[in-house]
Amino acid sequence: MVDTRRGAADAFDMRRHLNVGQVIPAHPLALLPTRGMDERHQRALTRYYVAAGAGGMAVGVHTTGFAIHDAKIGLYRPVLELAAETANEALARDPRAFVRVAGLIGDTAQAVREAQIAQALGYHCGLLSLGAWRDATEPAILAHCARVAEVMPLFGFYLQPAVGGRRLSYAFWREFAEIQNVVAIKVAPFDRYATLDVVRALADAGRDDIALYTGNDDAIVPDLVTDVPVVSGGRAYTRHFVGGLLGQWAVWTSRAVEMLREIQLWRASGADTMPRAWLTRGAALTMANAVIFDAAHGYQGCLPGILEILRMQGLVRGTWTFDTHEQLSPGQADALTRLSEQYPDLADDDFVAERLDEFLA
Repeated sequence: MVDTRRGAADAFDMRRHLNVGQVIPAHPLALLPTRGMDERHQRALTRYYVAAGAGGMAVGVHTTGFAIHDAKIGLYRPVLELAAETANEALARDPRAFVRVAGLIGDTAQAVREAQIAQALGYHCGLLSLGAWRDATEPAILAHCARVAEVMPLFGFYLQPAVGGRRLSYAFWREFAEIQNVVAIKVAPFDRYATLDVVRALADAGRDDIALYTGNDDAIVPDLVTDVPVVSGGRAYTRHFVGGLLGQWAVWTSRAVEMLREIQLWRASGADTMPRAWLTRGAALTMANAVIFDAAHGYQGCLPGILEILRMQGLVRGTWTFDTHEQLSPGQADALTRLSEQYPDLADDDFVAERLDEFLA
């Protein structure tokens, strides 16, 4: 058994690692037809993300399936523990910084309890979902966030209303930025105005140490290549999204890593002009994401869409989730089958095929 305790996971500067910018896949859950965890393929997914060069992983988040947080199912600790153990085994062969992000949900008592479990398993920070707080006041939500941040560092999470989130004001994010133990924010409202509210709030709070991560799967490249003008303390400068924590990056992960590295090299070069090809690639990625996430049907086939890509690559056995009504939408399977051919520069089928036996070993 590999040591997954917190002490074994703290050999790097998490805040610096996040601010450099990383690809962080939102880790899916591999299930058997009986809805039990498929441990072999679950390990394969984690090995895939490490081998692809991801800078971390997020486990217990929406892409994993919020059902694992249900005490009756009892999989929260086992899923987090298996992912941490498998990542540690893979990283032991090629050590590097790798951030583990744990999904936290529920009321304050549940979120605190989950943060304590995650911290004990070696997770570095918690992605705090506010799905249970859709009808609460913003001051109540802020108090909740501050309490959980006392247990472990927070990766803030702005989730779009269409999949369980809620609209949060500029004032909310300005106050959220006052919580010292916030290390990053995943901005995923699928809304440009709301996205820029968060950027402006961080600037106004003077929190340049909080890393901005895109969760806008419909605008990944635009977020990563855009310098947002902000003013703080009379100083005009720009902020940008340094990386992403994305369900889209749960598939084709090695290509996502290549893409982020190219963008980082472009930024480091100091070039004034952004290559037009980036906008073209961004549009292709959004069109592919529309199929994977099933945007045409209100994201009903989102999780099955992600799993179907992984199934076709051999990384999981099927598209089962705990919600038996959660299935591919009509026509989605055929559309998913065509994606690799339509967007060969985005897919990493060859990368997976060359290493599949190793991932499944």
